[in-house]
Amino acid sequence: MTWILSIDQGTSGTKAMVVGADDAIRSVVEIPIRPQYRQGGIVEQDPAELLDSVMVAATRAIAEAGVTIDAVTLTNQGETVLAWDPATGEPLTSMLVWQDSRASEICEPLREHAGLIAARTGLVLDPYFSAPKLAWLRRHATTAGVVSTSDAWLLHHLTGEYVTDASTASRSLVTNLDTVTYDEELLALFGLHGEAMPRIVANDEIVGETSRFGPAVPVAGVVVDQQAALLAERCLTAGEAKCTFGTGAFLLANLGEHATRSTSGLTVSVAWRVDGRTSYCSDGQVYTAASAIRWLGDVGLLAGPEELDVLTTDDAHGAWCVPAMAGLAAPWWRPDAQALFTGISLATTRADLVTAVLQGLAAQVAELGDLVGRDSGQPLARLRVDGGLTRSARFMQAVADIAQLEIDVYPSAHATPLGAVALARKALDPARDLADTIVAWAPERTFTPAWSADRAGTFREHWHRLADTTGVEGDTK
Repeated sequence: MTWILSIDQGTSGTKAMVVGADDAIRSVVEIPIRPQYRQGGIVEQDPAELLDSVMVAATRAIAEAGVTIDAVTLTNQGETVLAWDPATGEPLTSMLVWQDSRASEICEPLREHAGLIAARTGLVLDPYFSAPKLAWLRRHATTAGVVSTSDAWLLHHLTGEYVTDASTASRSLVTNLDTVTYDEELLALFGLHGEAMPRIVANDEIVGETSRFGPAVPVAGVVVDQQAALLAERCLTAGEAKCTFGTGAFLLANLGEHATRSTSGLTVSVAWRVDGRTSYCSDGQVYTAASAIRWLGDVGLLAGPEELDVLTTDDAHGAWCVPAMAGLAAPWWRPDAQALFTGISLATTRADLVTAVLQGLAAQVAELGDLVGRDSGQPLARLRVDGGLTRSARFMQAVADIAQLEIDVYPSAHATPLGAVALARKALDPARDLADTIVAWAPERTFTPAWSADRAGTFREHWHRLADTTGVEGDTK
């Protein structure tokens, strides 16, 4: 029996689990982390707290499993960055989380190069991605050490290596999407020329060994979180799509081995690099999903996520919400956008406000589904979903109603770490077919649209007009 320790390091916490060759999950340990949200687009994490969560979660998971692990794999947040000392591994700055928008000042002077950047990287010039954040750290925080995404730092602590995987590197704005190598001209544009960048490794590669959890074992199959979930949900054929509802919501669609650029505002990145071949995916983001639900609790509108299905209905009675608490991504790409409530009267209830937020989140997912269909020329009919918010039947029904899609709910809360397990298995046994490494699953539940197409279309049209008018500090265009 081969036992794999899979570490899923996310925005709101770290999850560690031990999985056997028979697909049995022997243990799961989760350690929460709460990012610091402050005015001015600041979203930071404490590197010491994050690293401690990784080590504690992993150690406890192994102890609870009661087995000797044979390999370790890691997923990461994708665009969260920090500066650190490569000699000691000590952090030199706080972590800038992917939601942090301060790097807008880096992007604005580069607008004339946006077309070049999109053509080479498949991405939109936006502070969401890692290179602007790396440049911001160099401009405002420190010139010492190295600057990298969180995975390179964590992998250095585990193995001593300085590496990042192909899927994470493709989220940087300085990686050529077709060659999956750093682009020197783009590095220079962001002021990163001459920086020591981590080596880009394949997703089925053994990147080193770690003895942090006992006898030395290989570290393999590392991957960015959303692509890990895409693999776990068996989206292996072009056109198959999933949406993960975590801190944000992320809709990815498999593009096959052709890095066809989006014409509708989506991003395109590496899904995984396996057997020497690169598969690609299109990607749309909703910056606040579970974080919007957490905000509802923080301001006293919701006792907790478990109240969603008790409190809400399918009618907000005239209340509307564009839940852009951390800006809007595709197709608007407005990091400066802020949330909007409208249609509120003295008759508006707490249930109406919460329902409006849920419907606003569902509307953003529906927009992304339309963009995927527009790019591919084939409208989406089904969407596989995972993440904590899939536990809310009311929310999943809202997604099905507003997006007019069949929604298949992944039966486990662990899609991301299970995707990494599949890649680790492939790294340990290169002759094995990738499809055979994926943990088997069937939908836990399927949601079918209850709204008519006319009702969904009318809702979408009005909601989109509201999203187009969201401005800064409550102003409208």
